[in-house]
Amino acid sequence: MSELKMEEISLPALFEQARKIHLAATESGADQELVRKGCEVLEKCDDMVSKLGLFSANETKDDISTANLKYILVLYYLGELNEKLAGDDRVQILKTSQAKLKEFLTFCEAMELVPEEELQASAQGGANSFVERRALKIARFKRQIAAEAKLTEIRERKERRGRSTKAAALSTPVEAEEEDLLDDDGEEEREAWLTTISLATCKAFDLLEMLKKEEEMLSAIKEIQVKEGDKEFSQDALDDRTRKAEAWHRDAAARAHYTKPAQPITCATFAQDVLEGRAKVSQAHDHKHQPLIFGPQSLVGGSLTSERERMAAQVFQPGHRLPTMSIEEAGLREMQMMNNWQERTAKMMEDANSAWYKDNQKLGPNEDDDDDDDAAQEKARAWDDWKDDNPRGAGNKKLTPCG
Repeated sequence: MSELKMEEISLPALFEQARKIHLAATESGADQELVRKGCEVLEKCDDMVSKLGLFSANETKDDISTANLKYILVLYYLGELNEKLAGDDRVQILKTSQAKLKEFLTFCEAMELVPEEELQASAQGGANSFVERRALKIARFKRQIAAEAKLTEIRERKERRGRSTKAAALSTPVEAEEEDLLDDDGEEEREAWLTTISLATCKAFDLLEMLKKEEEMLSAIKEIQVKEGDKEFSQDALDDRTRKAEAWHRDAAARAHYTKPAQPITCATFAQDVLEGRAKVSQAHDHKHQPLIFGPQSLVGGSLTSERERMAAQVFQPGHRLPTMSIEEAGLREMQMMNNWQERTAKMMEDANSAWYKDNQKLGPNEDDDDDDDAAQEKARAWDDWKDDNPRGAGNKKLTPCG
């Protein structure tokens, strides 16, 4: 894009083009031609924002109009794209990127867009202790996650409203003025840009820390080069360091065979082998456990050489019953019970599907029914005979009073 063409484009269109270039460069990698083009467009945006005087030093975020909020991100985009540039003087590139990011954060601080904990850390010259740095990073990460979730929610809400508006427009004709009213989502747009700026501040702080560390490393390398007579670090020196490191790790691995005892095969190991199919439950395995001895740590941890020391170590005993088996043994026993149950179930299913069992099922119930019918008839006949011999009330004659 030539300078003349950039002059003809308006600021909103130029910013939208720069934002798309920044997004493409971030997602697709550092394409140098695209990155340089994005830097040129962003530089032009920054120049136009300064000439138009969109922001004032005595303003806050509440005084800035919704249409102008997005131009706060120009410096952030510029600092992030500058870091992706490739060049011989990497230190100068890092310094330029850090300058843009610091300018962006300073402006956000003036607009009251930076959290209080970040301001306190900056006032103290950064977090000093590891605990403070960790707490600051955790808080920053939580803000970043919340901002990303908020942007996703706003985007989904806008898409749903667009679909419902489109469906309503198809069913009911909408006038031009009513359509403008339906698209009036200024509050939502303002919330989206403020959330985007908050997300950019979190990323800017993290990027600043990373660039600072990289600059320190490059400066240290340059100092070493100056001390060694301006000799560059050759690939041979790096290969030599790599060989030494690999040799040290290889020797340490070789020493580990006789300096560290082998891992014993425990019940847990055997159970894991059974579960993964490398062993069977039927295989013999000796489950030995050392008895639990409670007592003073000096005696328990050491070797019990005399009966007196053994008795002293057994003074403090638990007041509850100790388990008779380990968890691994209980698991193996349950596995054995399950195997037995599966074998019995398989045998029952096999018997149930056999022809002999089906024939018995067909013949058995009829014979039993005939036997039951005969027994019931005999019992009914005996009961009728007894009732004939003993009419109702025959046993109460002796209770009749004398006349």
